Amino acid sequence: MKKVLLFFMLLVTTFTVWSQGCSDAGFCTMGAMKPDQPFNKKVPIKLRSMEVSFYRGTTTISPVVYVANLDMSFNIIDNKTFAQIKLPYQAVNGNFGSTGGLGDISYCLTRNIYSSEKFDIGVTVGGKIPSNNSNLKDDKFGLPLPMYYQTSLGTYDAIAGISLVNRKWLFATGIQHPFNKNGNQFTWDDWIPVYEGGPDYVRKNEPCYELKRGTDIMFRAERNFRYARLNFSIGLLPIWRITKDEIFNTNINEREKLDGTLGMALSGIVTAGYSFSVKSGIRLLAGKKITQRDVNPDGLTREDVMTLSYFYRF
Repeated sequence: MKKVLLFFMLLVTTFTVWSQGCSDAGFCTMGAMKPDQPFNKKVPIKLRSMEVSFYRGTTTISPVVYVANLDMSFNIIDNKTFAQIKLPYQAVNGNFGSTGGLGDISYCLTRNIYSSEKFDIGVTVGGKIPSNNSNLKDDKFGLPLPMYYQTSLGTYDAIAGISLVNRKWLFATGIQHPFNKNGNQFTWDDWIPVYEGGPDYVRKNEPCYELKRGTDIMFRAERNFRYARLNFSIGLLPIWRITKDEIFNTNINEREKLDGTLGMALSGIVTAGYSFSVKSGIRLLAGKKITQRDVNPDGLTREDVMTLSYFYRF
């Protein structure tokens, strides 16, 4: 009972103090790149699992993003290979109004390529399927909304990564590459007359007409503290955009690469978990945005994020 009370006191403290600013297009929580991965050689880890999570993120401007996510994993072929699929429902509320709908579907295969008493190495390959063309419109004016309000990034992406996990540490790196531009048609010119004479919400959203995101590379370094039922971790999550974002500039009628979209978004990450049994438990993930890129037309930058999840392994 004391441990349970201690855990919930930690939850309250963490919710109050920490937040996450992961500028993440999806791959930070896939396969080998996932935070808080289990490592216990005394108790066999169940590879099949179902996790339900609830996410709240505030952005650097007005939108607040909510996501309910179903994350399913199951082993295939043998106990070293498992498949994962994530099915999110996303809702957004901000100065431009509200949106909601199915988010992008992520999937991957992860293979444990080396296992010993001291550490495991896993590799992941996968992708992301868009749920729509990323051009949802507001209900009042029928105008295209900026990317912060879209429930999909509108692109087909490839994902790959590798991790090393032991009892105390997790190191992971991965890459995510989008193959196409999306269908977003948000422009300042359409929206400025709507807010003329009032608060200028429009120019706080970066131009994103037919956006093609750049390629991202992530690195996760995490220190874990594991006990019988409780576990905690603290770490850093830098994400580098290594190629420039590209949009169609409606003023000059040609595509252009955007300056300021290269560089690193850095977050500090904290997790806290409590296991009810070998099969089930709850987890809180939180963090703090430390740095972000100068220009972020994709709508992925978060000022703070909190995710609470329940998992069941079988």
